[in-house]
Amino acid sequence: MKRTNPAAFLPLNTILAGDCIEQMNALPEASVDLIFADPPYNLQLKGQLHRPDNSEVDAVDDHWDQFDSFAAYDKFTREWLAAARRLLKPNGAIWVIGSYHNIFRVGSALQDAGYWILNDVVWRKSNPMPNFRGKRFTNAHETMIWASKSEGAKYTFNYEALKSLNEGVQMRSDWVLPICNGGERLKDANGDKAHPTQKPQSLLHRVLVGSTNPGDVVLDPFFGTGTTGAVAKMLGREFIGIEREEAYRKVAEARIAKVRKFDKEALQVSASKRSEPRVPFGQLVERGMLRPGEMLVNTRGKAARVRADGTLATDGFNGSIHQVGAHLENAPSCNGWTYWHFKKDGQTIPIDLLRQQIRAEMN
Repeated sequence: MKRTNPAAFLPLNTILAGDCIEQMNALPEASVDLIFADPPYNLQLKGQLHRPDNSEVDAVDDHWDQFDSFAAYDKFTREWLAAARRLLKPNGAIWVIGSYHNIFRVGSALQDAGYWILNDVVWRKSNPMPNFRGKRFTNAHETMIWASKSEGAKYTFNYEALKSLNEGVQMRSDWVLPICNGGERLKDANGDKAHPTQKPQSLLHRVLVGSTNPGDVVLDPFFGTGTTGAVAKMLGREFIGIEREEAYRKVAEARIAKVRKFDKEALQVSASKRSEPRVPFGQLVERGMLRPGEMLVNTRGKAARVRADGTLATDGFNGSIHQVGAHLENAPSCNGWTYWHFKKDGQTIPIDLLRQQIRAEMN
């Protein structure tokens, strides 16, 4: 019996109008690769906030961010998280962003719903709004929770791509990025903010490059003015937005219509080493690229002899290229591919070069 592809029935690259829970429940099960959610923060603001010059701060006081109680907010959170989890493919994942007002409640609900938390990422704002009253710390960050659909899911993580974005240094879980302002901040017909909590493009760029691949389907159930959709379109991802406020939908539609998708070559990112084909060291021996009895050396001149079964021998110790390297360094582990070198024509060459030659033949 031929299986039906759920993605074939998805309203790709559209903004659905209405309640996010109802709309998600109407979509096919297990059809989405990633969900980015920027739910109402349930800010408990009391009264108006003014700057030192007595001008009023344009804070979030919209009706969609107001709930009668924590219990009402928790119920809403559980319901939309359940609907979202149903939509995720088995190896799908979710990002949820929030502030101290709501993120701890959301995190608990995520775990209760069966999601498996992978990281919490702190978005540290390089240009936060000051604390005008001087009664608390300047609120300079928001928290994002990254979770897979379940424990053991093979979620997407483009480690090398994120490392490349960070100038070759492993990406940390604290991201220093500016808030949305200047020309990026969308305005309405009156010149006011089109949305009070518009997220910066840089934030979504990092999320989507790091946890999706071109062609993946990204759902945003709280679409707002469409940052997720705009970045998804640029990066060659498919998107589905859900937004109940007509004013936000109009702004998002106009914004996304102006976005140009990057060309195919530009969408390629640094591949994760874990995704590359596995090449056993013994294959180098089998193919005669290294011969039994040949000596391998490390950068300090310590040596080991290649054996016919693809193991190494040194100082009465035998094992894999990784085990022998760890033994010589008295370390718990060692990457033998980068640790060992062979000599050819007077040059010392990493054995990983031979592995890359075999991998190139596999492509």
